[in-house]
Amino acid sequence: MTFEENTALKNFLNLASDYLKDGHARVHNIIGSEEKNALPLAYLVEETNEEAEEIAIEENRDEDSLEAVAADVSSCKACSLAAARKHTVPGEGSINPLVMVIGEGPGADEDATGRPFVGRAGQLLDKMLESIGLTRGKNCYIANMVKCRPPGNRNPEAVEISACYPFLERQILLLKPALILCAGRVAAQNLLKTSAGITALRGQFAELKIGDLAIPVLPTFHPSALLRDETLKRPAWEDLKLLKSRFVEMNLL
Repeated sequence: MTFEENTALKNFLNLASDYLKDGHARVHNIIGSEEKNALPLAYLVEETNEEAEEIAIEENRDEDSLEAVAADVSSCKACSLAAARKHTVPGEGSINPLVMVIGEGPGADEDATGRPFVGRAGQLLDKMLESIGLTRGKNCYIANMVKCRPPGNRNPEAVEISACYPFLERQILLLKPALILCAGRVAAQNLLKTSAGITALRGQFAELKIGDLAIPVLPTFHPSALLRDETLKRPAWEDLKLLKSRFVEMNLL
């Protein structure tokens, strides 16, 4: 590629970059002909390639969506859970959620339907959320740490959570929830990067920093735990009241 062709290409890429940013062209410092002998052509080509890569990255970031995440989840085979699944379960709910609920993983009913929290635990979760003015169709989004059912409803393993976490991270960045409710020990420990048990974690807010976001996170017991042990219902109700007090305090509801 000649120097003139290189300059023309660089001008075009600068103009395209300006358009993608805000639609306004800017004045750019292009290396003049008197300087072309001072820099090797390889440098000019490398710089041009870097600008092209930056534009591509920006385009991909702008084009990401919940639908794109769901499509990537459906084709994912990054861990062994993909082999036995009937359906992937990316998540569902409001695209502008006040609260994002994050559990550990799909169960049999979720694997059969492709929807999160639809079994007995999910029905209880819906009632819990409704008691403080939240519904998955209006102001809540529900997802899990892993998007495929672990065999026998066992806890997801670290390698499985690691493989799925980029999907959850993309969802959080797209949804930008005001608050996150962690349902159960597995979700709380992995999201907050702690080894503390759910009894120690529940009832108090922590903070999740992801990208430019800093989101208050409230761990609580998983609804399935409440079905097994009714003595947990009272502390879980206290957690829900704490969650509601926070978003009322934030003038969000």
